[in-house]
Amino acid sequence: MNRFILNYLGIFFTLLSVLSFFNIIYSYYFNLYLNIDAYFYTLLISLIIGLFSLFKKKIDLKVSIYAKIFTVLIGYFLLPLIISIPFYFSIYNLSFLNCYFEAISGFTSTGFTVFDNVKHLDQSLLLWRSTSQWFGGVYFLFSILLLIDIFDDSLKKSLTNFISFNYSETFKQYFKIFILYSVLTFILFIFLKLINLRTFDSFNLALTIISSGGFLPVNDISNIINTNIKEIIFSFLMLFSYFSLFLIYNIFFLKNRSLNFFAEDIYLFLYFIILIIIFFVFFNFNYNFSSIFFSLTSSMSSIGFSLKNSPTNLWFVFLIIVVVGGSFFSTSSGLRLLKIYFLFRYSINELLSYSRPNNIYANKFKLIDSNIEQKDINKYFLSLIIFILSLFSIISLLTVFNINFEDAFKLGILTIMNTVNSSMYGLGNFNFFELNAYSKIVLIVFMIIGRIELLTILIITKKFLFKS
Repeated sequence: MNRFILNYLGIFFTLLSVLSFFNIIYSYYFNLYLNIDAYFYTLLISLIIGLFSLFKKKIDLKVSIYAKIFTVLIGYFLLPLIISIPFYFSIYNLSFLNCYFEAISGFTSTGFTVFDNVKHLDQSLLLWRSTSQWFGGVYFLFSILLLIDIFDDSLKKSLTNFISFNYSETFKQYFKIFILYSVLTFILFIFLKLINLRTFDSFNLALTIISSGGFLPVNDISNIINTNIKEIIFSFLMLFSYFSLFLIYNIFFLKNRSLNFFAEDIYLFLYFIILIIIFFVFFNFNYNFSSIFFSLTSSMSSIGFSLKNSPTNLWFVFLIIVVVGGSFFSTSSGLRLLKIYFLFRYSINELLSYSRPNNIYANKFKLIDSNIEQKDINKYFLSLIIFILSLFSIISLLTVFNINFEDAFKLGILTIMNTVNSSMYGLGNFNFFELNAYSKIVLIVFMIIGRIELLTILIITKKFLFKS
């Protein structure tokens, strides 16, 4: 197991060294020497660990699913330690806890920040913050693939027809994911340039959007997204992290695919259209639908950006949308729409079966090839229970550490859903730097739980409740 952890995490330490090298090149090119030594430290440490790990003899034995989930969990704690180095050795005199908090927030694509005014930050550090989100998105997607065996068939079929992967097939899928992720990032960058954003902002925002992150290169996104056309285009771009990473690829490059293969994305699209209609009819108070649409897509993708004129009175509605989430194989967070829909339909069928016992209600869903099995419904229900318990726990801890209940409730949902605090949730001015150490540790733990909970709960369920 130790060799497997080294081999798997070695890939990401090596990738992190490459990203550090790019930051060094950027700093030299634009004469940004304030933090350049920190990136050299990051490059050296991550490269040594990465090469040592990769040169260890690879194992051919079958690795248990419990070893895999332990590996994923270890990565969420270790990799941010390296990411935090440039923050710690910067000129901003941050404590180690604040640096680690910033690194965890970026790596989990949450977006909470201890920096009050990013205009005063060195550009290379702004780029490093955005890079940490992009890097965390890669790690999250690779982790889903690593744990593909634990998911039910209806979710796996949105990604692959394979029941499980051997080593060569896993490597092939990893490479495919990385290329798609990089290409979509470049496409986002091009679109952002086309709406006349400066190159630096476009690149940082492209890294942020594809990873469902929350870091901004400016203090307020309204400063650069300042027209209705920009708001609408940016809103559509945020949907890149709402639908499946493979959606565009499957549409253009796969042949002889039935609609069943796109089942999840079709459900997500219908949900998206329904929400647009509801918001346009009932919540378009000031006839400024572009800003409402911006907030809607931002919440659906669990990015969390909001404009100055975003409606603050709809914060609870937006939080519910954040909880629902997006595609199974995307960087967005949430409980996942398809799971909630399956659980709701199953519950309705069960109620009807008792009220009308002569009728038969099969758990067969439109566009899904097979019935949803009872064990999968149990997993979905347990995921919902775990979310409620996690939310209760974080709210309780934050209120103990002197955060008022309303803010603790909002912050708890945003933390577990890895969504940045903003004005549309009523937390635009929340100051993370002034939080006490205990509150920051709680947020760090639950940011990680939010990123791995939907992966690990299925394993726990399988191990303890669904033994064959």
